[in-house]
Amino acid sequence: MVRLSIVSALVSGLCALATPVVKRASLQQITNSGISNPTNVGFYMYVPDKLVTKPGIIVAVHYCSGTAQAYYSGSPYATLAEQYGFIVIYPSSPHSGTCWDVSSKATLTHNGGGDSNAIANMVTWTTSKYGADTSKIFVTGMSSGAMMTNVLAATYPEMFKAGIAYSGVPAGCFVSSSGGVAAWNSTCSQGNSIATPQQWANVVKDMYPGYTGARPKMQIYHGSVDTTLYPNNWNETIKEWCGVFGYDYTKPTSTELNTPLSNYYRYTYGPQLQGIYAVGVGHSVPIQGAEDMKFFGFSV
Repeated sequence: MVRLSIVSALVSGLCALATPVVKRASLQQITNSGISNPTNVGFYMYVPDKLVTKPGIIVAVHYCSGTAQAYYSGSPYATLAEQYGFIVIYPSSPHSGTCWDVSSKATLTHNGGGDSNAIANMVTWTTSKYGADTSKIFVTGMSSGAMMTNVLAATYPEMFKAGIAYSGVPAGCFVSSSGGVAAWNSTCSQGNSIATPQQWANVVKDMYPGYTGARPKMQIYHGSVDTTLYPNNWNETIKEWCGVFGYDYTKPTSTELNTPLSNYYRYTYGPQLQGIYAVGVGHSVPIQGAEDMKFFGFSV
């Protein structure tokens, strides 16, 4: 995934335009948790000074070329954590180029021993240690982190209540025919992995065979002029989650123009799915922190 390195530098610049980091508690690396961490994913956490009783948790997943520290500094979640009292987990990719493994069978399988498994174990440990509210556990990410957001929503639907993906691809789209870890998939990146909603839904369900419980609600952002992960990936991701939830992707229940920003268009397909298409925006769509808080239920 080294092809994302130049773009990721631009992404980093975009993130830097988010809410500035203010004086607060510090980012901490967790090294003695005892969790199973099969791929050696870095475990970093931000616990706010104003931690509420039974706090929520947001897993914030960085982009290619990024790190936990970069996403902590460049995204608004730690500042928002001080306002709303939740914990932020910042996993850090162990792979060359620091893209996430969203291609191997291990990571695309519930408890399969891949990156997704390691991140889920971090959530379980944090939930136990801090008495977190299991109804307020969420995941979000940008670019490669958005890919992982969709993967985590598919592989651990019992854990996450909602996910927000900024400029990613459908869960399972980057699968490697050779079983490669953190492998690049040009067919997917260029928007040429096309399937029906039911076919995509089967991809999701195959990641956790036999699971019949609730699934996280999803919000999918993408830019119309993304030349790294082409815009058709937005269409296919919408089709995927419409297939999972049983919605008609050709008939959103509502369309809001210029929402949340000018030339952003929000399509609601049902209670569990929204898609935001940012006209004229490339890779990646900047984080909309205030909107994230609304979607996750921390604010109204």
